Amino acid sequence: MKDEHLYIVAYDIRDDRRWRRIYKILKGCGEWLQLSVFQCSLGGMALLRLEERLREEMNLSEDHLVILDLGPSENIRPKVRSIGKPFEAVGKGPIIV
Repeated sequence: MKDEHLYIVAYDIRDDRRWRRIYKILKGCGEWLQLSVFQCSLGGMALLRLEERLREEMNLSEDHLVILDLGPSENIRPKVRSIGKPFEAVGKGPIIV
């Protein structure tokens, strides 16, 4: 979709139970990169829905999460240095949440 952007989502969740819930939410809308790091290709409304779901699960006084917008998914060619497994940007296409 044209309005989708590629996002990197990284989080530091203090409680293991909340961490697993955040992991499951993000796994439903993105691709897992590393422990507590996902990449997601999302449109504007999908991003807002994701943020709302994450806020509901997080303890906002203890946990921290950042969402980095890398730009439109359609044209982005992220420059990534990867040691170990090769990095592949998340594919374009519908993701059912």
